Amino acid sequence: MLVAGALFALAISNAVYEATSPGWFTFHVLLRKSYSVFAFALVGFAYVRTLQAWGRGTQLFGTALVVGLYSALIELGQRWFAGAREPFSSQAFDIACGFVGGALGLLISRALERLRTR
Repeated sequence: MLVAGALFALAISNAVYEATSPGWFTFHVLLRKSYSVFAFALVGFAYVRTLQAWGRGTQLFGTALVVGLYSALIELGQRWFAGAREPFSSQAFDIACGFVGGALGLLISRALERLRTR
């Protein structure tokens, strides 16, 4: 929850948005979309590890869905709190990045677990 809360606060901050992908940079959209996948992978990884600590199993689609929904909440937060007015297609792509990142977080967790048990 701490990781998700911190990343949510960063994601709805216009100052952080501009500092991490300035508009003058030619590939600022590609940069922002790329690092969002990695940030969502971190959320997915933390989510999986939390469930494991509680003795609960994880599924690829379920983890991806939870993180994708978290991404949708960020999109709403950006609209309500930061005044973002992205087109629906951009918001849908951002949510897809959350879905992919969540799946990636689970896969990384599983890979690390396999390495640890060797």
